[in-house]
Amino acid sequence: MLGFRSKLRTKSIQNKVTIKGYHYFKHQSKALNMSIDTLNGKSVLITGGTGSLGKALTKIIFERWPQVKRLVIYSRDEQKQFQMAQEYPDTKYPAIRYFIGDVRDLERLKRAFTNVDYVIHAAAMKHVHIAEYNPDECVKTNIGGAENVIQAALATNISRVVALSTDKACAPINLYGATKLTSDKLFIAANNIRGARDIKFSVVRYGNVMGSNGSVIPFFMAKRKEGVIPITDTTMTRFNISLTDGVEMVLHALFEAWGGELFVPKIPSYNIMTVANAVAPSCEHRVIGIRPGEKIHEEMITSSDSFTTYDLGKYFVILPQVTNWNLNEYVSHFNAKPVPVGFNYTSGNNTEWETVEGLRELIVKNVDPEFKPL
Repeated sequence: MLGFRSKLRTKSIQNKVTIKGYHYFKHQSKALNMSIDTLNGKSVLITGGTGSLGKALTKIIFERWPQVKRLVIYSRDEQKQFQMAQEYPDTKYPAIRYFIGDVRDLERLKRAFTNVDYVIHAAAMKHVHIAEYNPDECVKTNIGGAENVIQAALATNISRVVALSTDKACAPINLYGATKLTSDKLFIAANNIRGARDIKFSVVRYGNVMGSNGSVIPFFMAKRKEGVIPITDTTMTRFNISLTDGVEMVLHALFEAWGGELFVPKIPSYNIMTVANAVAPSCEHRVIGIRPGEKIHEEMITSSDSFTTYDLGKYFVILPQVTNWNLNEYVSHFNAKPVPVGFNYTSGNNTEWETVEGLRELIVKNVDPEFKPL
């Protein structure tokens, strides 16, 4: 049974420790110097910055760190940038910059990354069924774009990169999930090719973001006007996270990552019928079947991941099999607890579940203050 928590014999070779076939490099991690604690005086760039999470990040960054040096919104949609600029005009927010660009364009990324300290990579093609019918476009953005972000970061003076992932990247059955899994692996492995650069790459993985573009709750709310709520499968479940909690996890990774971690939040699940009954109890709930590439249940940690997964309290973390810091120091610094061997974390076997009333309260808080069930 493989895993770096084994009590079996370990062998040190110079600065390398081999544990049951996995190699870990022993470094002086200087834990107190690993973390950052402010964005004031720093420049931050968000790819896909006009999306739901990008806008939520923008709001919180300006609220908490009003002395942020620059906040660059990098995206390819000029209309969304125009609309966002109405909410965040540079006359009121002099630190904000709007930068038209595509993550497929390496040279444009290099120019945008000039004199930037931290990058949050949120740009992606994310609709499962669209990716199934447009696979090459999804690969260009989600894999090629990830590689471009890495190369641009290595070519400039970026010191931290946090890449956003998805539960669909865990044991993927669809193209979108497969591209995001590849993206995750690229960002994690980038820590091993940084050379002498002071840069750390990490990944955050989470489930459905409540109220985000294309998510199920706004979709059901729009469908109420037609009197019919389309249900893919009555047993379908999903993880649920608010935009605020998603932002908090991104900031946790940005501030605390040592490089190579994949962070997973502890969040509740919901059944699709719970959502339908919370949003539109009087409408017809019509079963239409699952769409191409969909799962009945989503997964964020597989049993195979359990060997390198630790419990940090608020989050789980899947650690890389090759690190450039000391594992024992990491475990001690974060009071990390190993999960049981064989542990897996899926939306179907969760211990915490949303209820109809609880979802309605969350919708009022996070999606629409005027929400009323129909």
